[in-house]
Amino acid sequence: MSIVLSVIVFSVLVLIHEFGHFLLAKKNGIGVTEFSLGMGPRIVSFDKGGTKYSWKLIPFGGSCMMVGEDEESGAENSFGSKSVWARMAVVVAGPMFNFLLAFVISVVYISLVGFDVAKVMSVSENSAVSKAGIQKGDIITEYDGENIVIWRDLWLYKYLHTLDGSPVKVKYERGGKEYTTQIIPEKYYSLGISYMSSDEPCTVEVGENTAVYEAGIRSGDIIIGIDGNELKSGEEVHSYITEHPISDKELVLTVSRDEKELEFTVTPKLAGYTDGLDVGDREEANPWQVIRYSFTELRYDMDATISGFKMIFTGKASRDDVSGPVGIVKIVGDSYEESKEYGLYYVFLDIAYLTMVISVNLGVVNLLPIPALDGGRLVFLIIEAVRGKPVPKEKEAIVHFAGMVLLMILMVVILANDITKFF
Repeated sequence: MSIVLSVIVFSVLVLIHEFGHFLLAKKNGIGVTEFSLGMGPRIVSFDKGGTKYSWKLIPFGGSCMMVGEDEESGAENSFGSKSVWARMAVVVAGPMFNFLLAFVISVVYISLVGFDVAKVMSVSENSAVSKAGIQKGDIITEYDGENIVIWRDLWLYKYLHTLDGSPVKVKYERGGKEYTTQIIPEKYYSLGISYMSSDEPCTVEVGENTAVYEAGIRSGDIIIGIDGNELKSGEEVHSYITEHPISDKELVLTVSRDEKELEFTVTPKLAGYTDGLDVGDREEANPWQVIRYSFTELRYDMDATISGFKMIFTGKASRDDVSGPVGIVKIVGDSYEESKEYGLYYVFLDIAYLTMVISVNLGVVNLLPIPALDGGRLVFLIIEAVRGKPVPKEKEAIVHFAGMVLLMILMVVILANDITKFF
């Protein structure tokens, strides 16, 4: 089912993208020789109005082939015979339709589940947040000079800007009034374990170079006690750690391994600084809020995508943070498996949300000034508009061919990375 859903998602995204090119080409009098979904041999095709419509064997990709798009043509309906502004509109239309699709999905999604709110959900006693005067229920509107509309704005900013202990200026709303305060981030310590907070026994995953790993605890061990306190489940472990925040003091962890009870003394490691903010809630949306927050969703997904590319190009992201078609199939499959037990409605919500995010990603990627992509073609058209004459077709073709070769090499690398990462 995950493969079927992935094919549907890819097909919708590509069809919408290519339809954008198709629609603007037709509107500007440019002939479209073939409009296809998929790649490789044709399965089904028919001709209408001078255009061949095709469904091809490989269910990824698609095309809108226009008269004179990649070669010189004297035809009246050729791509090159139209004004530079008409050609720009055709090139940009594909990514714009991906953004339009994302917006439409967002309208449906927010109508059903509501919108994000950067509401403070809890405040621990003597925490940095508590000392700053922030209370449960306050709405964060600005953080360190960054405008906060939804809670993910705050998450993304904090992900990209690591706290270093310096004071952070925060604005928040309470009872319709806005207040300004300053949070002094505090050091936080980590044991280096991950586990499910459930009523099942607390089986842990342990990373190398962590405090628990150095103490001798390994993945698969089951925590049954901390400092002499018996703990029977992941939920009890979570509650205990919440009530007794990790500091630099040693802890004695009791674990079960191979039906044996073992004790390990663990010295938590400094993991950085925390502001103690626990934000995130959803509220029902009225019609105006549906439209407003749909634009916000679109803006946020663009910001997140662009920030991701910046991290890749600056070396701040690893290859494990990059995924291609195989990775997307895996993500769609995981989403389906996690939501199917709750019913078709939740499967629809999860797949719709993923489609929205991927559609924005596709739109942004295609607008990057990379040869062979829409953004690369747009660069040549901008140069033409500035110079008053086009770049020679053969030179542009060489650049796009080189870009296509590099893109294919990159896709092979990403494909290999996906296979090794997920399989």
